[in-house]
Amino acid sequence: MKSLITCLLLLFVGINFCTAQDTTVLLSPALFDKTTDQILIGAKDGWYFKAGNDTTWAKKDMDISSWKKMKPVELSVKLADKNGKVEGWFRLKIKLDESFKNTSLGLNTGTWAASDVYLDGQWLGSSGNTGSNGAPFKENRIRNGLPIQIDLSAGKEYIIALHVVDYVSPFPPARLQSEDSGLPLLITLTGPKFILIREKNTITWTTYPTIWNSVCAVLSLLFWLLYIQNPKEKNLLLIALCVTFFTLNGFCTTASGRNSDLSYVSDRLVFYGTNLFGALMFIMIPLILANVFKRKVTVYLKLFLIVFVIVFNSVILWPSSIIVPICVFALFGVCIYYVVSSWKHLRGAQWAIVAGIMLTLFWSLLYVINDNGSLPLPYELLYITGIVLSIPLGLLVYVSLRFKEIIKEVNDNAKQVVQLSEEKKDNALHQQKILQEEVNRQTAEIRTTLDNLKATQSQLIQSEKMASLGELTAGIAHEIQNPLNFVNNFSEVNKELVDEMQAELKAGKIEDAIAISNDIKENEEKINHHGKRADAIVKGMLQHSRSSSGVKEPTDINALADEYLRLAYHGLRAKDKSFNATMKTDFDKTIGNINIIPQDIGRVILNLITNAFYVVDEKKKQNPTGYEPLVTVSTKALTPPSGGRGVMIKVEDNGNGIPQKVLDKIFQPFFTTKPTGQGTGLGLSLSYDIVKAHGGELKVETNEGEGSVFIFQLPTA
Repeated sequence: MKSLITCLLLLFVGINFCTAQDTTVLLSPALFDKTTDQILIGAKDGWYFKAGNDTTWAKKDMDISSWKKMKPVELSVKLADKNGKVEGWFRLKIKLDESFKNTSLGLNTGTWAASDVYLDGQWLGSSGNTGSNGAPFKENRIRNGLPIQIDLSAGKEYIIALHVVDYVSPFPPARLQSEDSGLPLLITLTGPKFILIREKNTITWTTYPTIWNSVCAVLSLLFWLLYIQNPKEKNLLLIALCVTFFTLNGFCTTASGRNSDLSYVSDRLVFYGTNLFGALMFIMIPLILANVFKRKVTVYLKLFLIVFVIVFNSVILWPSSIIVPICVFALFGVCIYYVVSSWKHLRGAQWAIVAGIMLTLFWSLLYVINDNGSLPLPYELLYITGIVLSIPLGLLVYVSLRFKEIIKEVNDNAKQVVQLSEEKKDNALHQQKILQEEVNRQTAEIRTTLDNLKATQSQLIQSEKMASLGELTAGIAHEIQNPLNFVNNFSEVNKELVDEMQAELKAGKIEDAIAISNDIKENEEKINHHGKRADAIVKGMLQHSRSSSGVKEPTDINALADEYLRLAYHGLRAKDKSFNATMKTDFDKTIGNINIIPQDIGRVILNLITNAFYVVDEKKKQNPTGYEPLVTVSTKALTPPSGGRGVMIKVEDNGNGIPQKVLDKIFQPFFTTKPTGQGTGLGLSLSYDIVKAHGGELKVETNEGEGSVFIFQLPTA
């Protein structure tokens, strides 16, 4: 029994002793990657980790029994504190086999995390700043810098200690993620050819992307210039957008993959730009095909392209997802469908676009299928060159061939134009002759029509004059009858007085005869006065009826207005015995004579007064309670601020006023509100023209239901 207990104790002590020892990782030259000349030791077993910070943990001989076995690539957000800080130490015991003789080695870190590197307790260098020196934390941006040179001897064991500090980034995806999808903490042992290989790769991945991006940028600029010159060509717009997305994707890819000086956030933004522009350049391909083949972009295609963009960018969240290759295959299928379904309609330059697009998709598929992380550099360069340049160069060939086709079409059209021009030349001469004859005929017709219009206009104006003359006829007859009655009566009285005077003379009554002769003389003066009165009325009528002489002469405007007021009133009374209206005058006696064409201004006054009598009579016929027709004619001398003198004549009525809807039309020729047959519509139009010809102004002020005031002003100086 004691022997069994002793064995168990020895076994337990042995086990405990084993867990306190480091596992030595044996490194040999055979482990170096031939393409990069480095060994990824961060993913190997033998690493121990302890959270926290203590520089004594870098010492070679120390107890690490409390440390946890964990590879640097397993560093996770689970170890972060409440501030998002992840800090700890990694230790690894390595031993170089006897093959390492006189070999220059280095230690390189390629992560965003800041780290301090120790070998057997001695500090070798730092990447970024862990904050151990009192300075603030600084992420490692030089992830592809020079490795830290280390001096190792074959067959000897060494302790590599790595102090690591990082923070969980709020920018998705987080800089430290779960163990399955986290970004690995790259710790590599570099060989003597590492720097040479890296320099060669740097030159290669600087030269080729520069060529690709330059070609795409120049072609993009060329296509945009062509589109600006031909904005109606939708093909050019889609081509310019496609090549522009190719260019932007190339620049983002170059910046994200080869620039080691970007911050984590900037690097992620550039990475997202790479995916976004990559998706956009791919979805332009079926759109270009649909437009070139004149196919309708269906709702299903639009939905597919939207889903494609979303899924293509899902590589950010699921780097190893197979969904992206599936989407690329699906897009390839859509393009194949367009090409096959439009095969019979492919013509000339369209083949260049089809070839460029199909080559791009072909190289893309090859790259997706073969890109397993170990694709040889020449093949990778070949695939990427095919992807980047196939479409831009294909589109360039398309534009060149299309230009050739356009030149041929122009030449063919020019030949047809020359041929048609010869045929149409004779037709044009014949048509010109016919047109000239037609022009001559229509010109003769227009002249005849114009002459008829002038004659008609003259007749209408004369009709208006005769209409106003007719209005005066009855009034003139009434006015002439009064002086004639006086002449006749006084003539008969004088005859009797002559007989009496002769009898008195025979009787010798000289004084009585002289008295009778004085009576006869007075009667003769009255006869002469009324004869002149009749003569003036007749002359006024003649002046109104004949054409205007156009010569201004001094005229008493008050007398002219008063005379036409009475003539218009008696004329209406003669035609309608029931007509009655109150006439009121307010003449400014300081006006005196003014230079006007009396017959023309008389027509204006007569027309305004006649219209006033008409509207008050129409309102009276409506039998409004307490209504009395009233027409007022007034004159007034004016002295405007400008210094000139003038006279204002108003004709006011208390009729129904003028509706607002016709107010702007009353001075237009042939416009009238009177019933058919009662007005020509020329009265106010002619009056307006006459006043304007005298340098005056005719206007109207009206209130519906209350009446109107027609006002015209004439200059006197």
